[in-house]
Amino acid sequence: MSATHYDIELGKLSATYAAALEADVSRIKAFIAGASESSVIGVGSGGSYTVASLLCNLHESYTGRVSRPSTPLELICNPTLAASSPVFLISAEGKNPDIIEALKRAREHSSRNVHVLTNREKSPLIDCATQFTDIAPHIYPLVEKDGYLATNSLLLDAVLVARAYGELDQGGSDVPLQMRALRLARGSIGDWVKESAEFTQEVVKRGNVIVVYSPLLRPIAADLESKLSEAALLHCQLADLRSFAHGRHLWLAERPEDCAILALTEPGLEGLWDGMRALLPTHVPTLTMPLGGSKPSDLLAGLVAQMHFVASVAQGLGKDPGHPEVPQFGRDLYYVDLPALIPGPEAIGNAAVRSKYEVLGARWPSIGRGGSMARALDTFREALERQTFRAVVFDYDGTLCSSQSKDSPPSDEVVAHLLRLISAGVLIGVASGRGDSIQQDLRKSIPEGSWSRVQLGLYNGGWIGDLSTPVPKEAGTSEFLSHVTRIVERLKALGVPIKKIRATHPHQISVRFFDGVQAEGMWFVVADALRQAGLDLSSVVRSKHSVDILGRGVDKSHLIAHMVQEFKIDPYEILTMGDQGAWPGNDSSLLDHRYSLSVDVPSRRLDRAWKIAPSSKRDVDATLWYLDRAVASLGKGSFRLLLSDELPGQVQ
Repeated sequence: MSATHYDIELGKLSATYAAALEADVSRIKAFIAGASESSVIGVGSGGSYTVASLLCNLHESYTGRVSRPSTPLELICNPTLAASSPVFLISAEGKNPDIIEALKRAREHSSRNVHVLTNREKSPLIDCATQFTDIAPHIYPLVEKDGYLATNSLLLDAVLVARAYGELDQGGSDVPLQMRALRLARGSIGDWVKESAEFTQEVVKRGNVIVVYSPLLRPIAADLESKLSEAALLHCQLADLRSFAHGRHLWLAERPEDCAILALTEPGLEGLWDGMRALLPTHVPTLTMPLGGSKPSDLLAGLVAQMHFVASVAQGLGKDPGHPEVPQFGRDLYYVDLPALIPGPEAIGNAAVRSKYEVLGARWPSIGRGGSMARALDTFREALERQTFRAVVFDYDGTLCSSQSKDSPPSDEVVAHLLRLISAGVLIGVASGRGDSIQQDLRKSIPEGSWSRVQLGLYNGGWIGDLSTPVPKEAGTSEFLSHVTRIVERLKALGVPIKKIRATHPHQISVRFFDGVQAEGMWFVVADALRQAGLDLSSVVRSKHSVDILGRGVDKSHLIAHMVQEFKIDPYEILTMGDQGAWPGNDSSLLDHRYSLSVDVPSRRLDRAWKIAPSSKRDVDATLWYLDRAVASLGKGSFRLLLSDELPGQVQ
């Protein structure tokens, strides 16, 4: 039989393996490191499910955090899986309608990072991801796409994930520099494939294989079943070694002529398999794929070995699993209109009420009976819609621009809203932990004639001025902040994942962490170190990506006081917006203002700082939802909020 499409694809695996070793995995490593204190959800179909399973397997092995590989449908049916765990959605080509719908529903319910791992720079999946401001895409291009079964894309993504975890473990990786160096426990992959020839013939004749495996080798078993089933080569049953012993052995008694067993083992369960195999009927053929362990290199060796086993089975059947004849009904099944056929899950109460319960730690059972909370929301919302505002003060990162750790200016859509309010005579304020970079960004977008209408509270309110006022360099030093710097430097030397320590005397020390590291957990590390030194913790606040230690008297709320005094505005005529409303969030003082809105985490107070925007809107998306409903009064220098789902006219 001449070489099949599948055989040709397998012939390219070595080149794909080499490309995966050369790829830059620093960014995905950072996000994996940031997820080390939590479980993860890996999502994919077919070969991408194998990569998701590998990711979750390695995450459990290295971090001890129970993690779950899921199909897109599992996430579509239960998107709350994304509520408290980082989600990694994996798709080689990014055109699978299931993964696209899973992304939409995961993003709607997620409170943690959502990641996309794909091999196409342009795809419907990437188009969908770019609609959101806080999706982290990881794109590793593959020049030639796979045929019907995942081969090179699977190996590429599997090596990337294996490298990431291996290199994070004390900075080393056991992934060999060449694919031919991947080994099974007792020899090369090629030797094992040759030794399996007789077993393969029996399997082809019987049409059925039972794959038993060590739980540590689940990704290999999952991919083998996927390939054999999707290519209609063999009927395949999967069971771990002990699940097989709980009744599945009856197949060997009832239908022995239909059965053959392939066992995937590693040293920890090799003795168990040997003992079990000695008890099996001798006329049932068995084959062992012995792995040297469950390290990344072992799992990669197993994945490559089973791909070649599939090729041997296909050759025995005279089939090409890389290029089968796919019936039209199969294509129709693949591209079925999921949003139309699968309704979204029923909402559990009001989203704004739910967000308040969650920040209070009352996720259950209080979440189902929100009478008093709902009344508090109604009272707040009615008061908010009755109020006329002459000014609005925004947080910057996570509110006016993306909450990703990289510094970026506001979008054109946000700027258009700011200009609309300014032209109506509304005063704008921006309070941020950042410094003069904000002033530089806003000057590029806002006409110079309006600079005096934009008030700034930089360095968390340590410096206050407007767009036209030069931001001074550091004015003197603070012994308190110098002491803090020494403490934080010691933490960095101990291995705390600190990327940068920026001191801006006398205002603050900003501690930024590596991409993917959750500042929520790092706040406790920094705060505890300061506590041990006898320092006051009330000035230690956090954003999504940093922890800021504020100098004495520094507070974002000072910008509000400045605007009240300087422009003779009634405090109740100022609206504030931010993303971190619950202390120690760095917007807690800003959103402690009477009329305030959260775009992500609300405050714990019931009379202010609610997140009224829909649950699917967060950060800049939520800010835009509010601004779309800010109706300005021409000639009056004011606006009101009309918070219905229907978009009102924006000028009265």
